[in-house]
Formats: sequence, structure tokens, C-alpha cells
Amino acid sequence: MAWIRRVRTASGATAVQIAEYDGGRRKIVAHVGSARTEAELGILIERAREMLADPAQGAFDLGIEPAVPRTRLVAPPAAALFDAGPRDAAPAAGGPARVVSTDSRLLFQALGGIYDDLGFDALGDDVFRGLVLARVVEPASILDTGRALADLGHAAASDKTMRRTLARCADRGYRDRIAEICFAHARASGDISLVLYDVTTLYFEAEHEDALRKVGYSKERRAGPQVVAGLLAGRSGFPLEIGCFEGDKAEKHTILPVIRQFQARHGIEAMVVVADAGMLSAANLDDLDEEGLGFIVGSRVTKAPAGLESHFRWHGDAFTDGQVIDTLTPKKGKNEDNDPARRAEPAWDRNDHQGSWRAVWAFSAKRFAHDNRTLTAQENRARDVISGAKSARTPRFVKNADGSPALDEKALARARKLAGLKGYVTNLPVSVMSPAEVISRYHDLWHVEQSFRMSKTDLAARPMFVRKRDAIEAHLTIVFTALAVAREAQARTGLAIRNVIRQLRPLRSATIAVNGATQTFPPVIAREQQKILDDLKNGRDLRH
Repeated sequence: MAWIRRVRTASGATAVQIAEYDGGRRKIVAHVGSARTEAELGILIERAREMLADPAQGAFDLGIEPAVPRTRLVAPPAAALFDAGPRDAAPAAGGPARVVSTDSRLLFQALGGIYDDLGFDALGDDVFRGLVLARVVEPASILDTGRALADLGHAAASDKTMRRTLARCADRGYRDRIAEICFAHARASGDISLVLYDVTTLYFEAEHEDALRKVGYSKERRAGPQVVAGLLAGRSGFPLEIGCFEGDKAEKHTILPVIRQFQARHGIEAMVVVADAGMLSAANLDDLDEEGLGFIVGSRVTKAPAGLESHFRWHGDAFTDGQVIDTLTPKKGKNEDNDPARRAEPAWDRNDHQGSWRAVWAFSAKRFAHDNRTLTAQENRARDVISGAKSARTPRFVKNADGSPALDEKALARARKLAGLKGYVTNLPVSVMSPAEVISRYHDLWHVEQSFRMSKTDLAARPMFVRKRDAIEAHLTIVFTALAVAREAQARTGLAIRNVIRQLRPLRSATIAVNGATQTFPPVIAREQQKILDDLKNGRDLRH
């Protein structure tokens, strides 16, 4: 008759064997494996019982090969990665092995390492940390965040505790402390002499306005209450400052408050601010210049006829692919700084051209083709509306001629003349920044635009279900912090944060109960996922 035999080995492990008597002599039928913990011993004994019940059974379902006695089944107890943590149910004494739970703690701990590396652990708030990391992985409401954290192998606080954490964000000035930490990280990682600014709107699932949530211009054409958020970022898109404004506030009125807040916080006097054409107002540019700040902003193409008057007079509307024209643009209205009677474009000088800014215009054949396709579509739509083939609000290039709609031929011709052009306005002379660098620095704006897309999609900054201002500000603080963690994860791996999560979340640890003991086993990690984990841990930075 066969029985289960336990033998202490020379290494101190316990070997589990199946033995039987054959002709009065003991014979080892199978070596099941060697155990170094009670949980391993319980699993091997259970395996031996199954083998006794069915000698033909193959490999153990958990992937533990009995033929490799030296294989360590779990990490040493000191390895925090595989600590058992709280359990949903107490293991029963005896009986078959049972899976108590599975979770993606590997992903949570990898992102938690970044959170700590950035210095956010200085807040000393584990609940806030959980809210931030949960938002990076699976943005959810407070009610659903507990489930998301449990799936990540982290014990979640109660709903009330998490709501109290939102209040702590305001009471303890978390936004200010996080902004200081982000600035220190950005300064240590590279140059902060150039910053990027952009705005977005965050809408609410609400019907009525209040002092903050107001109906305003919505890029998504929503009619409900919203707030306007302004984000200041480094040239790689790493967040530095965030501002929250009333929903009906114009974009151009948000940039200066955020810039001044950033300057006051860090004592910065000189830097270059890059923003899109929405920030282009005479007052904004004058204020930035008076405060000693450089700026690069997108110019509206409608300013091209005045700014390029000289070029159109001497060269017509012909441009070559990649052609760049470094010239002037009036600060307001029109002036004589750029005399069209002179063929050569003037080089902007602050003292000689006090009524103008420097303007750099670039022509792209690819942009030209795209603009012309768009204009043709708009022209066709206008003709359809004029003919009555389509009914719609008055589209572009339709004018009212004696009470009847007609195609605005002049406006269409003017738009086609400007197709392919992109303008940039700056107060930096050519001796400081070449035209090519002006264009290149402006194009860095895609980083902050990507950050806003991440905050809206990957981090689900909207829709927002909170209603009080402190809660709204706390929500933005969590999103701001999560954005910093996500940006750093992307910088270290070279992968989009969504891709990082998609690859690491399926790596699930399993907590197993057998014979009165529990143990958590790590997942099998493929080479590709291990590289991501190594990059996240080692801080490989692809930004430079």
C-alpha cells in the first residue's frame, strides 16, 4: 500500500514523497517536491494525495513541477511584492487547495514605486496615494474606487474615509505641495526655461449653474455647466501647475493667472511661455512682455494678409514647400513697421519696431493639400445649402445677397490664398531663437495637448460628479498627481500609459489556501512585461 512520506533534507527543506512496500522493502514511487514553508508543504501534500487517488495524473495545476525539488515556489518572506496581505476568507483546515483571491498587485506596486520616486510619498497619506494610483489604472467614482483598489491587491479605505481625503486635499494644501514636488522633479530632469500652456473644459452631469460651474464655450459643444482648467507643463508634457476657472471664462483670460501663480510659487522671473492661438490677445502679449517673459503663440491665419503684405506684393501667393518667412506683425491694427514697398522683410527689433511683434510664417505642401481638401468640402457644403439640397445652419462661405444666400467668392479665394500657411508670433529676437527653433518649440505643444487628452480619457477627469468647489479642486488635484505618475511611467518605458496598463494588469498574483495556511504566488512574467517592469523600476528616461 502506498503512503505519503515526509523527509527532512540536508538543506533544511521537507521532501514530500510517495512510498510503498514491495516484497517487504520500502520503495520510493515518486518524489513530489521539496517545501520550505508550511504553505508549500500543504500544497505538496495535497498534490501527493491527488497522485495517490489518480497515479496517472500529470503536472500539478498550479504549475509546480515535482521533478524540480530545488525550485523555490515563492519569494522569501521579506519580499513585499508577494506579501499575503488581508484575506477575504479564512482558510479551512484540511481539504483541497482553494484560490482565495487574485489581483494585479504587481502593477499597483510598480506605479506606487513611481509615485514614491517622484516624492509624493512626502504627503504621508496612503488613502490619497491609493486614489491617485487607482485613477491611473481604472478611473472610477469614489463608490467604485474601492473595488478597483481591491483588484490591484490594495486594501481600500471606506467610502467615507476617501471622501474625507478629498477634504484634506484642500485643508492641507496638497495641490501646492504636489506642484512644488513636480517642479523639483522637472528641474532635476531637464530645462524648465520653456513651459507649455493649454486649456480644456470639464463638464458636469448637472443641470443648474453655480458660482463655479457655468455654461460657456465647450469644445465638445455641450450645453451643460462646466469648468475651465488650465495646465502648465514642461516641454515634455510633465505637469507643473493647474488652475481651475469658471465655466464661462474665456481661454485667453486664464493664462496670466496660472503663469503668475507658477512664478510666485517658485520665484521665477524669466522663462518662455508657449501657447496656441486661443491665447493670442494684445493685452495678454503685452502683459507677458512687460513681466519679462518670452512667448511663442500661434498666429491666426487671418493675420497673414497684413503680416505678409510685402511677400504677396513681390512674390504673389507662390510658396515653396518648407519656406519660412521671418517678418513682423502689428500688435494692433496696422502700422508702417513693415513697408510693402521694400522687398526685403525687416528683422524684428524691440526698439525699432515698438508697434509690432516678430512673426514667423511657414508653408507646408502637406498642410496646403489638407487645407484645400477642407476648403473644397466647405465650398461644396455651402453650394448645397444655397441650392437647397441640404438644410443646415449657415455654413462658411455663404453670404446674404439681397435676401438670398450666395457663395462668398472673395472669402473663399482669400482662404485658398492662405492655404498651407502657419504663423507663429514671438517677442524673442532672431539672435536668441532662430525661426526653425521658434517653430520647433511651438510644436512641443502637442505634449501638453496629449496630457489633456490623457487626463480626459486615460484618467477620466470628466465627467465630474462632485459639486462643491473644494471637492472639484480635490478631484483636479488627484488628476494632476495621476497625470504626473502617468507621464513619468511613459518617460521611463517609452510606451503610452494605456499600453503599460494593458500589458501589466493581466499579471495576476494568486492567494491560495490549503491545509490551514495561505500563501500568495506570483504570476509568470513574459520577457516583454519584465522589461516594462524593469524600466518602471530603474527609471530609464527616454526624454533626453
